Amino acid sequence: MQSSPQGRDGIEIRPVYGPGDAAEDLAERLGEPGSFPYTRGVHPTMYTSRPWTMRQYAGFATAAESNRRYRDLLAAGTTGLSVAFDLPTQMGYDSDAPEAAGEVGKVGVAVDSLADMRTLFADIPLGEVSTSMTINAPAAVLLLLYQLVAEEQGVDPGSLRGTIQNDILKEYIARGTYIFPPAPSLRLVADTFAYCAAELPQWNTISISGYHMAEAGATPAQELAFTLADGIEYVNCALDAGLDVDAFAPRLSFFFVARSTLLTEVAKFRAARRIWAHVMRDRFGAKDPRSMRLRFHTQTAGVELTAQQPEVNLARVTVQAIAAVLGGTQSLHTNAYDEAIALPTDTSARLALRTQQVIAAETDLTATVDPFAGSYAVEALTDEVEAEALRLIDAVFAHGSAVAAIEEGFQKGEIERSAYETAKRIDSGEQTVVGVNKYVLNGDEAPYSPLKVDPAIEAAQVERLAAHRAGRDAAELEAALAEVTAAAAGTANVLYPLKRALKAGATVGEVCTALAAEWGRHVPAETW
Repeated sequence: MQSSPQGRDGIEIRPVYGPGDAAEDLAERLGEPGSFPYTRGVHPTMYTSRPWTMRQYAGFATAAESNRRYRDLLAAGTTGLSVAFDLPTQMGYDSDAPEAAGEVGKVGVAVDSLADMRTLFADIPLGEVSTSMTINAPAAVLLLLYQLVAEEQGVDPGSLRGTIQNDILKEYIARGTYIFPPAPSLRLVADTFAYCAAELPQWNTISISGYHMAEAGATPAQELAFTLADGIEYVNCALDAGLDVDAFAPRLSFFFVARSTLLTEVAKFRAARRIWAHVMRDRFGAKDPRSMRLRFHTQTAGVELTAQQPEVNLARVTVQAIAAVLGGTQSLHTNAYDEAIALPTDTSARLALRTQQVIAAETDLTATVDPFAGSYAVEALTDEVEAEALRLIDAVFAHGSAVAAIEEGFQKGEIERSAYETAKRIDSGEQTVVGVNKYVLNGDEAPYSPLKVDPAIEAAQVERLAAHRAGRDAAELEAALAEVTAAAAGTANVLYPLKRALKAGATVGEVCTALAAEWGRHVPAETW
């Protein structure tokens, strides 16, 4: 029999499944919800007691503009914030750096200093919201700025809740917004683990991300395997730094995509929990059940959105969001239908949030835990995704480590091959994309007015930065930055001097430069 075209991501979906397709030890492989190996979910009651956190990723132009969008989203019912930073901030450059020219505020908000972070969260009680920050190379810096603003609000750091992405390894694989070489980058990650264990116990110290690999073309099994391999590398790094596994592992979190191939995505999420539970218990000897629970945020698949007939993206995002919910996500961002064209408008961002609210409030998907459990098709697919992911994890560590595999271009090469195969299928028409290679309107689409970022914001941001610099104590600042470089040269945790420098008025670019004075800036290899 011919396989379904929905099995295009490397996992074949057969037309019919039956009892013989389920594993003989299915009950053991499933477990109970909230119990090892967490195939059915990380909490016993899942959404029957509370829904997932509804986050909407936002950030553009200035801190003041983004603050307005955040307050609008909170008023519309979002239950968690998710911050997008512009490229200069992601790369550790200030807005007046030559490298930042033309990029300030374009794909996220520009944050240069404590003053910007203060504006970004003005009138938002940080003790009452959960905030996710999509930031990697300078993640520790932005986290410390957030903590400083919370302390100014009188919030106990111990009560702060949120996540920093802080996943530098996937930057070498799929995105490229790295600053330092791999070794000091991993040291900064480990220092962040230790700092948060002591100072911010409720903060999720890393969001190990497969999303960007998927956006670059990874199949579900590749996304899962390369993400979990990075997770293993981070755990090894923390253990090498002398941390106890159960002291930091409960605050690890993950970030996956939700594609329109609903059955495969549900299987991927269930397989991810099962693999991670066994890795943490059997490979690393974790004893705390929280260390074995793979908690994850999901974002619907931006790469599957189209600029053609953008309203069709509403259907795509709905299917993808349902896949994430059926897969047991802990938080979810739904993309706006116009994101393939430009930054979302207020209306499209609100509609994306409403999509989640309809699923939570008007369907019965929250009435029972893991409704696909025992499905012949889903259980067979879960086993297949798990087996392929484990094969790829072994292939990664055949290079010695995830970092060694990255340096040899293994993960990037595998993803690029998959992306090429997908492009060929779309170009040939074998894989349908509605509005692109089938059901095309041939130029009869309604006009669309995208949100545009005013180019004048860059000059205004540079002016604010100059005013900030003029108000600092130069001697205090110089001493604080010298402490950062000294810590980078030694073995002390660098986050403590970083916090002092930021409180003294140091900018994101200045503290990253102070670290780079000892660690250097990374120059990518030709294969990356």
